[in-house]
Amino acid sequence: MNECPIIIETSPTFTNLFGAVERVSDGKGGLYTDFTNIKSGSLLRANGGYLVLNVMHLFEEPGVWKTLKRVLTYHKLEIHDQPNLIQFSSITLKPEPIELDVKVILIGSQFVYSYLSEYEYDFKKMFKIKADFDYEMKRNNKVLGEYARVIKKFIKNENLKEFDKYAIAYLLEIAAIFAGEKNKLTTRFSKIADLAREASFWAEDDGEAVVSAAHIEKAYQSARNRHGMLESKITEMYENKTFLIDVSGERIGQINGLAVYAADFYSFGRPTRITATVSLGSGNIINVEREAGMSGRHYNKGVLIISGYFKETFGQELPLAFNANLVFEQSYGTVDGDSASCAEIFALLSTLSGLPIKQGIAVTGSLNQKGDVQPIGAVNEKIEGFFDICKLYGTSKTQGVVIPVQNVKDLMLREDVVEAVKNKEFHIYPISRVEDGIEILTGVAAGKKAGKSYERNSVFYLVEKKLREMYAKARAANIDGKNKSRKKKK
Repeated sequence: MNECPIIIETSPTFTNLFGAVERVSDGKGGLYTDFTNIKSGSLLRANGGYLVLNVMHLFEEPGVWKTLKRVLTYHKLEIHDQPNLIQFSSITLKPEPIELDVKVILIGSQFVYSYLSEYEYDFKKMFKIKADFDYEMKRNNKVLGEYARVIKKFIKNENLKEFDKYAIAYLLEIAAIFAGEKNKLTTRFSKIADLAREASFWAEDDGEAVVSAAHIEKAYQSARNRHGMLESKITEMYENKTFLIDVSGERIGQINGLAVYAADFYSFGRPTRITATVSLGSGNIINVEREAGMSGRHYNKGVLIISGYFKETFGQELPLAFNANLVFEQSYGTVDGDSASCAEIFALLSTLSGLPIKQGIAVTGSLNQKGDVQPIGAVNEKIEGFFDICKLYGTSKTQGVVIPVQNVKDLMLREDVVEAVKNKEFHIYPISRVEDGIEILTGVAAGKKAGKSYERNSVFYLVEKKLREMYAKARAANIDGKNKSRKKKK
């Protein structure tokens, strides 16, 4: 039984990959060669088997990618010298082409695959099979056991100190944090491996024979601190009141949205003030970020959905005679994503109803035109970010965050946040409808449709009342304008 060769080429230079005809000095200043100096490359050694290559390395060496495509197209390998811009010596040997039967496996990112598929017309002809490796896996008892064994194998291979069961459990928890969901674990093992190495170092520094959960915590926090300059700079702006934010009291047309800042090792959230203003108009909702060229497509779509919701909810009995401005205050970069849609619609409902919003409650969540709240990403970072700012400004036991109900399964919060929620010092409000959120924020019932109007003194009743008043004013202004125009013509 013949063995199938599997070659992993970590340095795919032209010579290493395709082979070469070497020359030997004759001692008189000349070079000579013969058939004994024909050297094979990894392609020939993998003939009849598999050759594994990192696709990015192929573009780092001149001539490699072009020659590899030619070899794979015609299944023939010609061993010759690497082509040079300046060729001082002639080729003395030209071996016959060798028939190849080799499977080449390229390892690379989704971006590189998409780029080559788009711009290399024959790429998919040569590489017909694509295999995606997921960046996360579902968490269950079997996976937890296998994950723990992978960690233990790594510890043994790296000659690290032994880890107790609490250290392994904490690494698994951090793997869930990296995945962004408590029911999943990250498969980016390099991050977990780096933390394990550093934890072993801290255990040795403390003179301990076994790595504990405290050492894992120290390694994790140390890594965050090393990569945390952006977070510290932004937090400093909240400390010195450069960023204006309220975490107590009530204000009309103003709400705390939640933004996420991405660093290279981790992401973190911070609150941002969102305001809404209205005036007489024709039902247009103006996205100030878009007008300033500072918004992405997803954010623009979210604002258009808000417009659709208002037309569906309040535009059935009379035209919407208002214009609204929505703005992320003190935003100096591009705003994207639709997770602020709920916050923006609550700010607009507050402005129209005249009801103030509790500033101690921040909001995240997207919505559809029917008023259903939809899940968002980075829910843990957003909750923890607002919690940190509340601690910075002073807690009041009435503060909290409104989140989509679908994101409850994703919660993997820090221990101090969990304790605050348990002690009712901080609150998390899952919602599934716009009505649920506005009731939490204002303390007033949203209101249900009763005939052609909403329940009296409810939020929607007050909004509809305001819209009727604005429509009457706009109509009166339009009539006055027409009368003045007729008088001028006479």
